[in-house]
Amino acid sequence: MIATDLALVSHLLRRAGFGANRKEVEVYAEKEYEVIVEDLLSPDLSPQYDSDLISRHLMGTVTSDSFAQVQAAWIYRMINTPRPLEERMTLFWHHLFATGYTKSESAMVCAQQIDMFRSICLSDMKTILVALSKDPNMIFWLDNSENHKDSPNENYGREIMELFSMGVGNYTEQDIKNASRAFTGWTFAQNIPLYPFGCYPPEFEFREDDHDYGEKTFLGQVGNFDGYDIVDIIVNQPATAKFISRHLYNFFVADEPQVPAWSIQEPEDPAAVAALSKKFTDTGGNIREVLRVLFNSDFFKNSRFKKIKSPVDFVVGTVKIAGTHTVPQPDLVNLAAATSLMGQTLMDPPTVESWHTGAEWVDSGTLTDRVNFAVEHIGDINSIGIQDIVHRIKTMGTKVSPEDFVNRCLDLLGNMEVDSKTHQGLLEFANSVGGLQFRNAEENQQSLQKIRQMLQLAVSCPEYQFT
Repeated sequence: MIATDLALVSHLLRRAGFGANRKEVEVYAEKEYEVIVEDLLSPDLSPQYDSDLISRHLMGTVTSDSFAQVQAAWIYRMINTPRPLEERMTLFWHHLFATGYTKSESAMVCAQQIDMFRSICLSDMKTILVALSKDPNMIFWLDNSENHKDSPNENYGREIMELFSMGVGNYTEQDIKNASRAFTGWTFAQNIPLYPFGCYPPEFEFREDDHDYGEKTFLGQVGNFDGYDIVDIIVNQPATAKFISRHLYNFFVADEPQVPAWSIQEPEDPAAVAALSKKFTDTGGNIREVLRVLFNSDFFKNSRFKKIKSPVDFVVGTVKIAGTHTVPQPDLVNLAAATSLMGQTLMDPPTVESWHTGAEWVDSGTLTDRVNFAVEHIGDINSIGIQDIVHRIKTMGTKVSPEDFVNRCLDLLGNMEVDSKTHQGLLEFANSVGGLQFRNAEENQQSLQKIRQMLQLAVSCPEYQFT
């Protein structure tokens, strides 16, 4: 029995995961909304993802150093994980704590970092920032391996505050210098070369003889601080609560201005960010608790189709509607390549600032790539997901009016909402083909093609760019 509004469940699964087909939505909707949220927030209670399956098909993920295959394996996991919020939050931290393959040139190191994000994605901010500070990929990306007690490198000391926790304007240059001193000696041991032995990932190493044990002043506090102390102080700053909460709002609720503007431009919904910040502060930065407030809030429930889909959202969400790639297929690498064409290369963001979001995801070129991708995949009438849509439309009767035809297609594409102009355009097409009829084999075949064309038209509409 359906207990929760299907449109609301679809919205939750698009934002807390990567979308779902109607069958999946109906299974979730058998529970009350708050129970669904709790299930999503408790991934450890869901089945384990079978990572061995994909590694047997994409050997580059375990035996060599194939960046394309490592990307494809992650896309496959997004499509098929029984723990959607866990994967969603893994992407969130990858977006916030941007590191790129173009510097490390090691797909395995990139994958190692993604695994780390997955393991701590719903924990508290102290745990997350300590794990980040010990991550070999981040240490190399921001040069903390070059941060020595007699020659400090300030790159990581700056970015842990500017981009990863507090934002511009909440610290001084002296704070940067002393944070950097606190992280001296935090490096990684040199790993065994890839060839001819295979992959041996690097491991964190603390070099006591290279650590600055002197007194430091940081954000108004004085002490013989190390990296753990710096993280403690950062997490307790009101600026951190607001900065992380605003990132969560931008990622899960509605598009914010780009991050560099945050020091001079207030949030789109100050009350919402304040509510998230309060929970962050009250719980010591417990991300699971902050997300519980977010997903159960009215501002989240009322934010349907107010965010522009990222390329990953667009590709994975479309594939989930089509119902393809539920088993490993040779063209998996093409899905990762598609997100790159649309402007989001997984594990290789353009800068330490990561990707710009919202309207900057879409321009004339990427829009063409998006539409072409959606039309191709939604137009595959033999895919399981599209066959299910056809079956559900057939159950409406032997004759379906043009208006019911339009509304049912939009409904089955994830409860799509379109404006009156778009709806009128779709209705004009439905009228031109005379609706649907299923009285004999010939009409069945004709109606099948009409459904295919209607679905392709719908995913070509501007509204399909939003989530």
